[in-house]
Amino acid sequence: MTALIQHLVLPSTLDTLPARLQALSATRAEVWLFEDEQQRRSAERGLERLGMDVQVRCAYKPLLHFFLEEAGPLQDLHEITVHAPAELLQRIKVDAYPLAGLLGEQTRLVFVADAEIAVSLDGWRRRVFVPLNGEGSPIGWLRAWRGNELLHDGPMRTDYEAVFEQTMAAVRRHPWPATEPYFDTLQIDIAMRGIERALDYGDEVISTAEALHEDLYFSILEHFHRLSGRPPGDRTLRPGQIVPMVVHGDGPTMLKVRLLSHRADAPVEVAAPALERLDRPLHPDEVRAAFAPLAGERFSCRSWQGRQVQGLHRAGGLPGVVISGGQHANESSGIVAVLRAGAVLQQRPDAHYALVPLENPDGAGLHHLLCQSNPRHMQHAARFTALGDDLEVRQPPELGEKAARQEAITRTRAGLHLSLHGYPAHEWTRPFSGYLPRGMPDWALPKGFFLILRQHPGHDGTAFLEALTAGLAQDPALRALNARQHALWRAHWGELPFPVFNGIACLVSEDQRSKVPYTLITEYPDETVYGEAFVLAHETLTRTVLLATELYWQGLLGQPRPSV
Repeated sequence: MTALIQHLVLPSTLDTLPARLQALSATRAEVWLFEDEQQRRSAERGLERLGMDVQVRCAYKPLLHFFLEEAGPLQDLHEITVHAPAELLQRIKVDAYPLAGLLGEQTRLVFVADAEIAVSLDGWRRRVFVPLNGEGSPIGWLRAWRGNELLHDGPMRTDYEAVFEQTMAAVRRHPWPATEPYFDTLQIDIAMRGIERALDYGDEVISTAEALHEDLYFSILEHFHRLSGRPPGDRTLRPGQIVPMVVHGDGPTMLKVRLLSHRADAPVEVAAPALERLDRPLHPDEVRAAFAPLAGERFSCRSWQGRQVQGLHRAGGLPGVVISGGQHANESSGIVAVLRAGAVLQQRPDAHYALVPLENPDGAGLHHLLCQSNPRHMQHAARFTALGDDLEVRQPPELGEKAARQEAITRTRAGLHLSLHGYPAHEWTRPFSGYLPRGMPDWALPKGFFLILRQHPGHDGTAFLEALTAGLAQDPALRALNARQHALWRAHWGELPFPVFNGIACLVSEDQRSKVPYTLITEYPDETVYGEAFVLAHETLTRTVLLATELYWQGLLGQPRPSV
């Protein structure tokens, strides 16, 4: 079944700019649009032929674009000072991200509170205009003059802003059912011009398509959260699968909003991939092929779209442990690590463990589909299940995919659950919702590989974390990654939000959402990396699993402290 909710063609703002300026009889203008540099420079040349002196700047991350396009060679500078009003200083620091990583080692970067947004380059000061709305979201802007007469100086609605607004309006006015899920698949197809610029630092990229995908996905999720009447913080919403498919195109902006019915294709038999040097995420069929040779008692359940969620239990004399990956399916390096660590543990007869390598195969199927068009995007639409919820929060009797995890815990009577996760390897923005990811601002910038330990009240995993991080820190590649990302975090955000053990940030909290007394969550910046960066990701997580299980079996995760 397919139902069309919205179909629009929006003219490109850059294409309509000449007529807009001619209608004002403008001779000179400054414009801020969401277009890449090549398109903006081409437009400037066309306007010059019409007798107008126009500079078209970038409205998305305008401060960073000032350094990329107007400041000159950055490596020649000794000190850069960025000035901004105190109430905007944090927002301006992330607007300039990842500037600190693009500078030479001898260049000092400083952010200071001041009356205006400006930049001082080795003492030479220049004002920089950063068009924002009251929420801190970037917006289009037009300044136009006729001679010395200022004709217009204010916001200018762009096609980039309009396509987001039109999509959200179509979602809001549609007559949704009274009960969840509200749909099977809500797909938003958008093709438009924009920016896709890789930066010369880590995995950082400026992508208006990725930013639009992210804001559409989370804004639509928030809409259905309000529609359901749930209180803030409730994560049990099951709207259905939200799929923004945003790609770069030429010409007018195309928008189509559709309701689709979707069930998984039948599994395809594929060869098991070699995992040790794997440099990309696995397809769900490849996960199944790599999992098949491992020995143990099998168990499984079915996903919403009909895929099998597979598990394996291997009994042994040591205390039980559960190892799982792919809860959030766009966090793909952990899936590889479960398979790699499981193969090593097979060689130890006394090991007692259960493996669930891919808890969310529907999300993984969507992740694979989305990456065909935009392989380097974070793809948060693939994070949750096809019902649109996080399987961790599910409760009986409707466990769905979570049934495999619960079976693993029951079979092993686990004292430790290793849940392998990832997070964005480059900046995460929501351009129309205040720029920083709403409710999750601390996840906007990478901060290296870190750990989260949830423990039941009265338990103490400090000695375990100290030993674990000491062992992991023996890897020079991991130390270098964390040092780089910690330095950039401090330059563009502030101090790390968690204590640091042996160069690895660790958050410890009392938490009883699981029956398992200790849950160790790994967070590796793997959305979305390839090549050697992906190898380092699953190598680090594999080492984490093997070292954590060994420390657990040595007794470093002790029993509850005696009450006083």
